[in-house]
Amino acid sequence: MSTLILSLETSSPICSVALHQDGTLLGQSELRLEKSHSSHVSVLIEQLLENTGNTVHNLGAVALSDGPGSYTGLRIGAAAAKGLCYALNIPLLAVSTLQALAHQAAACTSMPENFLYCPMLDARRMEVYTALYTHEGAEVLAPTPLVLEADTLAEQMTHHHLLFFGNGTAKFQPLIAEQPNANFLTNIEPSAIAVGELAQQAYLRQEFRDVAYYEPFYLKEVYTTTPKSKT
Repeated sequence: MSTLILSLETSSPICSVALHQDGTLLGQSELRLEKSHSSHVSVLIEQLLENTGNTVHNLGAVALSDGPGSYTGLRIGAAAAKGLCYALNIPLLAVSTLQALAHQAAACTSMPENFLYCPMLDARRMEVYTALYTHEGAEVLAPTPLVLEADTLAEQMTHHHLLFFGNGTAKFQPLIAEQPNANFLTNIEPSAIAVGELAQQAYLRQEFRDVAYYEPFYLKEVYTTTPKSKT
């Protein structure tokens, strides 16, 4: 039976949605406006479904970018995805943001088997969220927060060619400018298309998430403070 999967990517300032039918892309839409996810993700979904001749009732599953990334963005994506899955009684799929970035990079790399793929998401100051993957998506280094220094990942670069990409690489590249096994790729950004491609594989493996209890993968604890009252 044919399966229609709606995918959401809200972990970054880019709000992106995509629709795949059995792994084939039907359409994609995105908006690049800061802090616009809450007011626009539902509109993007409605327009995408309408433009492809579908309704929410045609959906077989909803996938979302699992994190790490923007706390607020991930919460908005989770709320939208869980709401649809609960209302339609369809499965929820969660795809690692870092793995989806690595998937994109491997797809546009010549001789991809020659590299390990290192997505880096900016986590402020000199810290990034990162991981290492093979060209087939196997996890070599689990997602972790790293403070960037000149010897960061030096051991891995002793034995492998590493390909770095994502919005955290700009502050890392000057630190390892003399490292011959460090390679950098530009224009790799979080996309619902990559989420949908990996979600199709997860759907076939029936790797569904609990709609009631699912929480995004923030990687680090989120701290909130209560504003002080004015006196």
